[in-house]
Amino acid sequence: MALIGTGSRGMYHANNLLQIPQAEVVAVCDIFQPHLDQAVKLFPKAKAYTNYLDAIHDPNVEGVLISSSLDTHAPITLASLRAGKHVFCEKAMARTMEECKEIYTAYQESGKVLYIGLQRLFDPKYLKGIELIRQGVLGEIVDIRNYWYRNNDWRRPLLKPSDEKIINWRLYRATSGGLMTELAAHQLQLGTWVYQDLPDYVTGFGDIMYWKDGREVYDSVSVIYHYPNGKRMTFESIISNKHYGMDEEVLGNKGTLEMAKGLLYLEEPTPASNILQFIQESEQKKPQSLKVAGSSWRPEILYETKGIPILENLQVHDGSNTTGAAVDDGSKGLVASFCNAMITGKPIPMLVEEAYYSCLLALLGNQAMDEHRIVPFPDEYKIR
Repeated sequence: MALIGTGSRGMYHANNLLQIPQAEVVAVCDIFQPHLDQAVKLFPKAKAYTNYLDAIHDPNVEGVLISSSLDTHAPITLASLRAGKHVFCEKAMARTMEECKEIYTAYQESGKVLYIGLQRLFDPKYLKGIELIRQGVLGEIVDIRNYWYRNNDWRRPLLKPSDEKIINWRLYRATSGGLMTELAAHQLQLGTWVYQDLPDYVTGFGDIMYWKDGREVYDSVSVIYHYPNGKRMTFESIISNKHYGMDEEVLGNKGTLEMAKGLLYLEEPTPASNILQFIQESEQKKPQSLKVAGSSWRPEILYETKGIPILENLQVHDGSNTTGAAVDDGSKGLVASFCNAMITGKPIPMLVEEAYYSCLLALLGNQAMDEHRIVPFPDEYKIR
């Protein structure tokens, strides 16, 4: 495998690769020498490149793992697929909707494996949450609320001022979609995962509200996705206050799931032992009928309600780490699955489609904010 992009996220994946027996890194590539040097130190037997085309065409390379800036995702992914290589590319899929469609077409024509870095698809608590949703524990899903709050300027330290746009590429529009492609793309994937549908239009508001330091991307965003059945999904992010952290809340008429925390809240009083029994039985694929208490009064605002863990030994994080979670958030499982798929040639179905739409939803959110209008979902970008 060739590791293309060896900055903070690339090295996060690199350390996971060291724990995957079937993975061998034979090439590393980066345009920034200090990043390349740290990769060479970790993989001293790997060939080092500064041009991604040289890494792709190395005859020992069967697949590539791309962790470079967003604007390079499409050209590197397309070159790799057309060279007959398997591809793992960090999210988001691409900088523009046109590039996303071009990647999807090339993937279909290539016969190769393509993975995009949406680790929630491999996070046990998210998988369990989706299972409970499919079993009807939440009832009819009526809303999805996503939020991601941090309190930092999103900047990385520089060795010299001329490195600014190489290191802090996330802050500039030519190389980044800002909070939407770097954070929202993870959470917006819930729209297709939960609703199994696409929104018909999008609107939102974005501003550079606090970090007035020359950046070009918004530091505050609020976006609404409207679905044909009247349901909605929202995303909000502010990076000047971290109190609420990060979560995705799936609301149904019978209950609510806090996906990132792995907690279930029921609308009606239910003995904890019964719902815990239901969750345990569903893990064993033997769900029985759930006994629910009779009528009783419950306040409309449930500030003190304690959530029910949907898994034992939950591993959670608050989304504040800008490189990768310190707990198992599905990232290692995602990369391991890619390595296995390289060997078997059989990826998990619908992974590419989920990633494609999460990126499109993020980009449409940016378009709605930039143009100050309601943006319909473009039919020409529907792939199913």
